[in-house]
Amino acid sequence: MSLKKKRIRIAIIDDHPILREGMAVFLNQQNDIEIVGEAETASQAVDLVERLKPEAIFLDISLKDSNGIDAIKSLKAVSPQLRILVLSMHDESIYAPRALRAGALGYVMKHESPETMLAALRKVIQGEIYVSAAMSTQMLNDLARGTPIARNSPVELLSNRQFEVLILIGKGFGTKQIAEQLNLGVKTIESHRTHIKRKLGLETGTQLVHYAIKWIETGDFLSIA
Repeated sequence: MSLKKKRIRIAIIDDHPILREGMAVFLNQQNDIEIVGEAETASQAVDLVERLKPEAIFLDISLKDSNGIDAIKSLKAVSPQLRILVLSMHDESIYAPRALRAGALGYVMKHESPETMLAALRKVIQGEIYVSAAMSTQMLNDLARGTPIARNSPVELLSNRQFEVLILIGKGFGTKQIAEQLNLGVKTIESHRTHIKRKLGLETGTQLVHYAIKWIETGDFLSIA
């Protein structure tokens, strides 16, 4: 008599119900995977992990009640052995290093095929790191240089929320738009902008905008020209 193979317990954390449903249907078709729960906020995710104890999760890096980096840290605090695969529409080269340092094991873009997402999940379940081939090359190049560029960057002084604000500034969002995007008050965003300028050694809002745009477009972390 053959024993039934144990299925790996997976949860999906994303604030888009249609995406969650589609992923759940696809993953439940795999004979070694079981979807044990879904959540749409970071606080719900923490509660889900505590109650259902999944072995791995798909985590959207943009949640309504928390930025994804902080969510990763909260989830790892609850379950240190949890395998986290970040699922995001945000630029991998910008967000993946922070996600990995926060405790995630992988980062996959939402535009990738279901098969690619499944391959990424299987790798993360095995305790291995998954990033795209391009991101892997970038990380190896940074390692070959001896010191990753990011560690020389004043951007590393920013909190995760300040980092998120900087990215949105670089994408052309104004203060009010950023506040709406992050579900925060305008005064809170203005305070973040002030702290970002101080940490980056910038004096004016114009310099901040130029820095953010250049950071996004060229990866030049050190120049404010």
